[in-house]
Amino acid sequence: MSGLTSTSSQCIPKSSDLQCDPIIQKYGEKKRGLTSYTLTLEEQKKNDYPIKGSPGCKGYIDTECDQQRTDSSPLFGLDCEMCLTAKGNEVTRVSLVDAQGQCLLNELVKPESTVVNYRTRFSGITKKMLLPVKTRLSDIQTRLKKMLPHDAVLVGHSLNADLQALEMIHPSVIDTSLLFARNEGRRFKLKFLAKAVLGKEIQCEQKLGHDPAEDARAALELAQFFIEQGPAKVAELNLEMLLTTEKLAEVSQKKAVLQPQGCRVQKQLNEPPHLSKPCFSLSASFLDCLQVTGQKPLLLGRQEMDSSGLCQSNLSTSNKQILQRALEDVPLSTFSIIQFSLGPEYIASHLLAGLYEKVRSKLTDMLTIYAGPFEESFCLKSVKKEFGRCGPIRSLTVVTETYQPYVCIQYEVLEAAQLAVESLNGAEVAGSCIKVQRPITAAMLDCDVWIKELELDIENEGVIYVAGLKESLTETDLQEEFSQLKDLETLFLPKDLQSGKHRNCCFLKFQKSQSALDALEVINGWTVKGSKLRSRNALASGHLWRWIWQVNHSNGKQGGNILYEKIEQLSDSEQDLRKKVKKLDHHIKKLYRSLQNNTLCIVLFPGVNRSRFQIWPRPFKKRPYRKQNLLQPFSSITFPQHF
Repeated sequence: MSGLTSTSSQCIPKSSDLQCDPIIQKYGEKKRGLTSYTLTLEEQKKNDYPIKGSPGCKGYIDTECDQQRTDSSPLFGLDCEMCLTAKGNEVTRVSLVDAQGQCLLNELVKPESTVVNYRTRFSGITKKMLLPVKTRLSDIQTRLKKMLPHDAVLVGHSLNADLQALEMIHPSVIDTSLLFARNEGRRFKLKFLAKAVLGKEIQCEQKLGHDPAEDARAALELAQFFIEQGPAKVAELNLEMLLTTEKLAEVSQKKAVLQPQGCRVQKQLNEPPHLSKPCFSLSASFLDCLQVTGQKPLLLGRQEMDSSGLCQSNLSTSNKQILQRALEDVPLSTFSIIQFSLGPEYIASHLLAGLYEKVRSKLTDMLTIYAGPFEESFCLKSVKKEFGRCGPIRSLTVVTETYQPYVCIQYEVLEAAQLAVESLNGAEVAGSCIKVQRPITAAMLDCDVWIKELELDIENEGVIYVAGLKESLTETDLQEEFSQLKDLETLFLPKDLQSGKHRNCCFLKFQKSQSALDALEVINGWTVKGSKLRSRNALASGHLWRWIWQVNHSNGKQGGNILYEKIEQLSDSEQDLRKKVKKLDHHIKKLYRSLQNNTLCIVLFPGVNRSRFQIWPRPFKKRPYRKQNLLQPFSSITFPQHF
């Protein structure tokens, strides 16, 4: 029986519409046994489950439940509550229920590390509750290992987080957040599923925090419902429509309550804008979409970013206060927008132009290499040909101020410059054994660190760069040539915007990272129509590649070290701006380090000659923070988190 009902006939899908339902597309319409719904090893890897033998699971305890599963294997519901400690997420409470819903384990656990945030609002755990507790994680691991039969199947909602916190490995799981499939990787919340499918209210706001036994039982009953009723019956519930109807109803109610405030907002909109002040606002449609998907974003800043009441909005008087609130509240929110501000006095166009020029300068240095020394009568054409095999060259000039001639080469893509440094340093070119290096400036001291960070960027995973392509090669030729490479997914061939010709390089994206590594070994030295190919891991994702091209081809200075040589000549306001940015960078660093792994971050940079911020989306998996940023400084940062 469904807990959410609607009299609208639109909520009852037609049989033809069922074929488009993601549940039917994944499982088909026929009933299956429980073993059809346990996650495969590949699915577990994809969804960050602890896997036996994987590097990240060193020291994890295996339940040793290795017996073959059947459709009559016993189901157990598992749920944990966690707090934030100096180590990260640590278990504070564990609940296990059997197939009849009987609670077998409901235990408080004392974390090993110092607690930073008890997350009482969600966990229900307080400092006072944990004071007398003696039970440690190792005790729980031992008890769970003894309690679970060898063919046990664990059930939970986003169970990967619970097993990671428990530091335990279990081979057979049913994850209800994945079982009730949605399009585009979205997931239903456990609270919604319990109400819509089981007709049960859980995680009530009147209670202090979640009850893990209640959540474990709800997840177990959801899995049992799915198995007993089958995919077709579940699809007929039309959960997507129910969720949309419920959320839109909530939005409408809140808008009605906030109507007087809306009049005030309209009045503000009719006033002329103050261009001297930065502005950041959220559209109502954007907030409505978040509401429909079950997300209420947290907004922290020094300005009013939302007046609709659809967000948890908190104004602060300083960046320091924003940081303090963010450290407490961001871990509790699934979608957070944190706006740090430099103040309107720093948004003058000449200062922003200076910041933009600094980015251009650093990028120019990364794209530039020096090669030499050469003999006095060396052949410049031979040098250009050899270095051109690494990628498209923007400019090539001879440096004559040195004892022997050197050549300064500026590439159009980062991969080309790095490939030249890696493959031609120490090589014989134009009759001379040469050294290849980037310009020696303050900005380039950490260049190797940045190259490594770019290689590890999640957007570059499974992507390689290939150079040395002949101009006569077409995209069809390349598709045929590379079709023999395993797991090749996409070929991207950058072209000159004016001539339409390709730039003698391309990018190959593979379905698996290992396939990309294998392709690197094959392609290096591969000859295509008489041209020897060179390749390496990609450094710049699509949007960054286009931005680099725009920076290279826009008007402005070419020198890569001008700003660094004239730091002492900066004005007082510019020096003050540098100090403010350094302080802001410290705040960002502290907030960044508090985030959970796999948090998606989007950085908003100040726009140039605009009253609104210009958005440069840069999603990445959380990694060790570096003090300087290639596209630094920034004044706002967004942290949508996937839990």
